[in-house]
Amino acid sequence: MHPAFSVIFLTTLIGAGQGLYLALYTGQLYEVFKVLPVQDSAHFYAIGSLVAAVLLVAGLFSSFFHLGHPERAWRSAACWRTSWLSREVIALPAFLGMVSAYGLIHYMGWNPVLFTFRDTFAVDLSLLVGAVASLLGFTLFLCTAMIYACIKQLQEWATPLTVVNYTLLGSASGFMLATAFSAWRGSGLTDFFGGWAILITLIALVTRSASLIRNGRIKHKSSLETAIGIRHARIEQKSQGFMAGSFNTREYFHGAPKHVFNLVKWSFLVLVFPVPLVLVSIGLGTHTSSLLFIAFLVQYLGLLAERWFFFAQARHPQNLYYQTVG
Repeated sequence: MHPAFSVIFLTTLIGAGQGLYLALYTGQLYEVFKVLPVQDSAHFYAIGSLVAAVLLVAGLFSSFFHLGHPERAWRSAACWRTSWLSREVIALPAFLGMVSAYGLIHYMGWNPVLFTFRDTFAVDLSLLVGAVASLLGFTLFLCTAMIYACIKQLQEWATPLTVVNYTLLGSASGFMLATAFSAWRGSGLTDFFGGWAILITLIALVTRSASLIRNGRIKHKSSLETAIGIRHARIEQKSQGFMAGSFNTREYFHGAPKHVFNLVKWSFLVLVFPVPLVLVSIGLGTHTSSLLFIAFLVQYLGLLAERWFFFAQARHPQNLYYQTVG
């Protein structure tokens, strides 16, 4: 498939925003259960939520570059009963709104205690709003990934690993950003976020490697024989039927040489996993916030390459017929 950079930025930016928010809310939950020290919510959680919201808005804005008629974008939500894209269009602004409300509650101090659990754990308004936002965040991960995982004819995408990897990679980048943000704010949650960032990145390495191994072993259901409707032991394609490019050759094939394709794969494997893991480990050990920000930036650059590879690796069955310009 042809990787659209607007969609690449959309999925990676909102993934980082989702992961950052989930990191913030996880930190608050640990505070409620008195495992971690209480933070200055008016500054830490409010600013963190603002950063997450900015990432979500940036991702939403980038998606408009993929539309032929951006003024009709609102119509994309009409088929929510059957379309995962429509569900994503609904879930994204809903999640953005709840993240904004969560940050505003902390900033304005509108955070009354609603009830207590066993007279020990106080459940306030931000905790309740945050729970709804977290549910919407995971729903958004599901909707975004299922846009691709539900396409059965693209066997590289049609696997539960697509959903798992979208969730884990977005969460990893978000927790990596939360680590850098926490260090910048001088928060006591830096080591907590850093530990989770390392753990999630390691798990993502396992699941993303599993998808690469799976996709490398796929036996495609379609063949050149089924593409042209001729059953013969030996068929050699000389031309696609016309001598120039078309919509099919532009939108259903990435067009990159094999060595570039392989370079992108190994680039993202290095940039998403080992390099940020080393940087964040050194940054946590030396309390160097700049290294933590660099770890996030390196991982995000790797995720851009990973998402390009994700789209480019999918082999549309139509390419069996339109693969050669004579």
